[in-house]
Amino acid sequence: MAANPDNTCLPASAGVKAAMTRVRSQDDSDGQGTAAPTSDLQQDYNQLAERFARTTNALASAAHDLKTPLAILNGYIELLQSEKLGPLNEKQRDVIGDMRSSGQRLQNFIQDFLSYTVLETGELRMQYEPGDMNATLSEVCRLWSPRFQERGLALYFLANEKVPVFSFDSPKIQRVISNLLENASKFTPSGGTVWLHAEPYMWERRLATKPGVERERRRHPLLVPNAVKVSVSDTGPGIPPEYHLEVFDDFFRLPGTENKSDGMGLGLAIARRLVNGMGGKLWVESEPGNGCKFSFLVPLNPSSNARQKGKTNE
Repeated sequence: MAANPDNTCLPASAGVKAAMTRVRSQDDSDGQGTAAPTSDLQQDYNQLAERFARTTNALASAAHDLKTPLAILNGYIELLQSEKLGPLNEKQRDVIGDMRSSGQRLQNFIQDFLSYTVLETGELRMQYEPGDMNATLSEVCRLWSPRFQERGLALYFLANEKVPVFSFDSPKIQRVISNLLENASKFTPSGGTVWLHAEPYMWERRLATKPGVERERRRHPLLVPNAVKVSVSDTGPGIPPEYHLEVFDDFFRLPGTENKSDGMGLGLAIARRLVNGMGGKLWVESEPGNGCKFSFLVPLNPSSNARQKGKTNE
């Protein structure tokens, strides 16, 4: 995946590890290095990791504490909007409608950040059960259809009978799809179209080899599908090729879209972590002016590591 850009909100583990590697390489090459630089760098890295963990946990605790009072406020707003406590005039309806929209956005921010902290701290656990992927996608499509209609967008999903029943974590698949649909609904202009599709897929993974040996693909082609590919396509403005990896980074927003999006820039990052936790992969295909197609793969037979831990395999 993409390398994280310099950002104080992000763990600097990749940069620190790279620096440690350079120090070791330099020591080995000149034969005059000492263990002191590496030791100091390791200590700095440990302190940075500990500080990041404390900050993440503190922010997660604050976000969690906000959930209950916000839920109560949203409940009262819905009660007022229902007019069960008395009729409202047009101006009052507009004000309460804005209040409800703002409350919902704040609730989404909190939920995104809580999900991010769980994924970042490695506490995510997968719950695999045999299920029907078509039924899962159909349910998500049904829930999102009203919002797409409000924005003047068409949302299409046609079940694929070739997709087999297999074990997967349905709630987390729904979360990934929801994040991808939300992203499509934000950037696809009114009158546009979004498609949701699933199909069996023959995933030829690259085989891990010893360091210094070039990786090779499978010598024998697959005879049967070993994964399910799920795609969300839209007729939006598209994403320039230079951002195809960065869009999955934490807190990333495309240049020029900062004022168009209500989110924190975590939707795609969360989706990527969830897919990785299932042993799959997520990517985007797009060209400016030709829409986007986000696709992810879910293995038909999850690895034991994904089943037991559910951690990202980045």
